[in-house]
Amino acid sequence: MTEIIVVNEHDEEIGTGEKLWVHQQGLLHRAFSILVFNENNELLIHQRTSHKYHSGDLWTNTCCGHPNANEEIGAAAHRRLGEEMGFDTPLEFLYKFQYRAEFENGLVEHEIDNVFVGTYNDSFVVNPEEVADYKWVTVDELLDDVSKNPQNYTFWFKEILKSDEFMAFVASNLVLV
Repeated sequence: MTEIIVVNEHDEEIGTGEKLWVHQQGLLHRAFSILVFNENNELLIHQRTSHKYHSGDLWTNTCCGHPNANEEIGAAAHRRLGEEMGFDTPLEFLYKFQYRAEFENGLVEHEIDNVFVGTYNDSFVVNPEEVADYKWVTVDELLDDVSKNPQNYTFWFKEILKSDEFMAFVASNLVLV
């Protein structure tokens, strides 16, 4: 049973709760999303497995998750990147935002999502229990597909992609072709 960190509106820890229960209750909790780019300015995205507790089969950012009770968010991001995508790389905090999304199965993601970015250019082997598929895409290709097929992407990933912080990062760090 995984205990995750429940927070207030200021991202201050107010307790912990079992992961599924927190999502059933719609409690505000701490989370992270990771965006990993390669030397070709492509973003690594993955398709969640169909048996995920929500948003199964949807495409999303490189990796996401929750810090466990008593786990620092940066350490959790590195842990989860290894568990899910099979590699680790230096990460830089970009920004955080709050969102709430209700799903058809009654679960609620109500998160303060800390967004991290990194680069990686080597090979890796994903965890098939977590990842159904993955691909490297340019930001332009991704934004075009999200606009045409928004139903194929997770709620939080679409929120990240339309944020001013993400677009500023892309404008100042990537050479778009």
